[in-house]
Amino acid sequence: MVKSYKELVAWQKGMELVRRVYALTRNFPKVEQYRLVDQLTRAAVSVPSNIAEGFGRATNKDFAHFVAQARGSLFEVETQLIIANDLGFIDDITVEIEEISELSKVLNGLIRSLKRD
Repeated sequence: MVKSYKELVAWQKGMELVRRVYALTRNFPKVEQYRLVDQLTRAAVSVPSNIAEGFGRATNKDFAHFVAQARGSLFEVETQLIIANDLGFIDDITVEIEEISELSKVLNGLIRSLKRD
């Protein structure tokens, strides 16, 4: 039995994504600070935040809803990383896309398990 959201692999991977996004956006052009950087960091922070909030909810149905929200934010991060790559702000996002794909699978599995219970 999981006692804390911090024990969830999904949350741990989400936190790693946040750290990676902050590191990647550190060298974006200044003009992007309140554009793409703001969007990317907000979406990334939303992933583990929604997992944590959902964990604190009363029912598995509510938790599944918040995990689905986290998955939506994850896809937002993926799209914004592709945009940043296309605009030349990031050279190679292969590793990030693979990590996002893995986290997406973890989130899907968590949603399925919550809907079974």
